[in-house]
Amino acid sequence: MGNSDPGRLLVSRRHCLALDLVNDVALIQEYCRMHEPGSVWPAVIDHIRAQGIESMEIWQRGDRLLMIIEASDDYPRTDPSEFRCLETVRWEACMSTFQRVLTDHGPGEKWSPMRCIFHLTDHLGKSDT
Repeated sequence: MGNSDPGRLLVSRRHCLALDLVNDVALIQEYCRMHEPGSVWPAVIDHIRAQGIESMEIWQRGDRLLMIIEASDDYPRTDPSEFRCLETVRWEACMSTFQRVLTDHGPGEKWSPMRCIFHLTDHLGKSDT
């Protein structure tokens, strides 16, 4: 992503990642239900925060997911809580039954990073209109 405005402050870093779900309506509904407020295990939420993630959204259309993360400059941090780490491993194992990695995923990669190809502020003042 370009940064044509040197005065623009980056308070956090944005990461956009993609993943597919198993193309089964009932499984997709259950996956969405498991991500409703109060459904994600508290230790998983605490682990996400401990790693330096300030904001996270998961968007869904059909069997495609898009995750948007706003993270601190020192992301990813090591979570010192063994309990939170173990609960997150259990959560991820459960979620993997719903998920399909993208065909072009990297080794050991579940959520595939996306590349930003357009940033509106990079185009401001460059239009003839």
